[in-house]
Amino acid sequence: MASRFTFLGPFRSILCFCVIALLIVTLSRIGLGFWQFDRVVAVGGWSHLIIQGLRVDLATLCWLWGVAALGTALLSGDHLLGRSWNSVLRVWLTLGLWLMLFLEASTPSFIEEYGIRPNRLYIEYLIYPKEVLSMLWTGRKLELIFGALLSLVTLWGGWKLSGSLLKSVRYPRWFFRPAIALLVIVVALLGARSSLGHRPLNPAMVSFADDPLVNSLVTNSSYSLFFAISQMKSEASASKMYGSMDEEKVIETIRKESGRELSAFTSQAIPSLTFNPASYQGKPKNLVVILQESLGARFVGNLGGLPLTPNIDELSEQGWSFENLYATGTRSVRGIEAVTTGFTPTPARSVVKLGKSQHGFFSIAALLKQHGYETQFVYGGESHFDNMKSFFLGNGFGNIVDENDYENPAFTGSWGVSDEDLMRRANSEFEQFHKQGKPFFSLVFSSSNHDPFEFPDDRIELYEQPKQTRNNAAKYADYAVGEFFKLAKKSDYWKDTLFLIVADHDSRVGGSSLVPISRFRIPGIILGEGVEVKRDQRVVSQIDLAPTLLSMMGISDSYPMLGQDLTRVSDDWPGRALMQYDKNMAYLRGDDVVVLQPEREPSGFKYDFLEQTLVAKPQSDEMKQVALAWALWGSLAYQKSLYRPQDEVLRRDSLISTETTLK
Repeated sequence: MASRFTFLGPFRSILCFCVIALLIVTLSRIGLGFWQFDRVVAVGGWSHLIIQGLRVDLATLCWLWGVAALGTALLSGDHLLGRSWNSVLRVWLTLGLWLMLFLEASTPSFIEEYGIRPNRLYIEYLIYPKEVLSMLWTGRKLELIFGALLSLVTLWGGWKLSGSLLKSVRYPRWFFRPAIALLVIVVALLGARSSLGHRPLNPAMVSFADDPLVNSLVTNSSYSLFFAISQMKSEASASKMYGSMDEEKVIETIRKESGRELSAFTSQAIPSLTFNPASYQGKPKNLVVILQESLGARFVGNLGGLPLTPNIDELSEQGWSFENLYATGTRSVRGIEAVTTGFTPTPARSVVKLGKSQHGFFSIAALLKQHGYETQFVYGGESHFDNMKSFFLGNGFGNIVDENDYENPAFTGSWGVSDEDLMRRANSEFEQFHKQGKPFFSLVFSSSNHDPFEFPDDRIELYEQPKQTRNNAAKYADYAVGEFFKLAKKSDYWKDTLFLIVADHDSRVGGSSLVPISRFRIPGIILGEGVEVKRDQRVVSQIDLAPTLLSMMGISDSYPMLGQDLTRVSDDWPGRALMQYDKNMAYLRGDDVVVLQPEREPSGFKYDFLEQTLVAKPQSDEMKQVALAWALWGSLAYQKSLYRPQDEVLRRDSLISTETTLK
């Protein structure tokens, strides 16, 4: 008995903390399961949640404290080094327990917002503490206070408990330690891998349903978060996640799917580059893109949503309105990526945030700048958020207006000045450009329709009480758009300008489908003098907007965008859309759907537009190959710098030619 106590004694604290952590994550998983009871029962998920959940939890504990156990086996003791190690171990145990408890406590709020356990978004938002803390304090005070109190209690309790467990410990003799250390290494590695196969445990191994949320509940939030962080180290992940394809086949497929003649693709350096003649042949027009934050179709009256957008509904009757327009993702930067660059979505972060795309990456701003346009980004918040400022300035945007440039705004909230301040400033900027005789392109990005939903009083008749709700904020955002167009229609620049109103994404995208397609549907309206009034029923993607706008503006040029010029596509074209939802990607063509998932075979479905549901349906190998090619193209183009303005290649070739001549 004494020898057993001597053997386990140094590990008593680690084992005790493991048991506590295991209870926390298990109870949390059960609680989350009861919260989402209907969805768990619908896929018969309870046994999987408990059994596979335990597997993930044990692996997590091995990752978290396996090295701590090895250090304890080698360094613990009554000597100076041993006492120093005990202090390190106490910190390690306390912080580890706090992390697991804090992440589980914050999981319900994250699921409410994003429909899944904490992932990479959790980390990406932490690098903007001012905006995030302001948002949380305004809209989620109770959660924030609870989190702070929970942290204090956990850190204090963990420190006291670890100190108590490390007292009066009997340590094994030195000649036993190599054997104990070897045993710890074996147990920790086997536990962390949780598999004897070629690959260690990953979320795909414990996924069992077609409901992403239920699949995520099988893991714990610590594992989910750190697995997402590990994936961020390698952004070329599409082929690793969905499967490989020969690069030439990828390029051949996406060229064909772009709808352009294959003979139009003549560049090896930029495989997707083609010359695109404009359908409008008059004096080139200005372009204003009004990007609406989180305004999904379910908030838009003319798209069958709630009656929150009377102004946008009215504007939809005055221009080209898209009935089945789909966002490429669930984040603002994904919408910015699609609308301003025409780039296809990937499972990696948006190119707005990636290193290789901060300079020399194609954007319509860079192209229009070559045509003599003033190019501008107008925002009510801090433009550095989500790396927008760096990306824009490095890729053709010559001027940025943000929160610091507004004098005496009518209202300022957590995310900056209100949408009405934004719209008034935008109108003023456009009038100034017109007076100077300069053609202009401006991206105007709203922010009021964002948690905690702050906006001025007495502007709208509230849809519901209390004031600061998502529906009321959506209605206020619509009010600001209406006020802008009252000014724009009276302005001198109106007759020379093309306008696009489009959402970046829907809010709180979630659902029981592998990809909740209905939550990707967004409004899109092209307006301006001479724009034909019509309601377009075709399936359209955000990546189709930029080519269409350039064509309608009268800009004929070469660019690498693969989206369709919708002015040149027949009305019977079934359309297609690409949607990235966390690690899954959906390819929608007409009403046929292929969903790609990590390390799984593609799944085929039929999309019921009326019921807004996916119904399982086998899809052809051709359809699956096209979906895979679209998914792989973005990663390939980014990693090999294949998505550049034409002048970047010409400049490079010129430099090479000059160097050769000098030599």
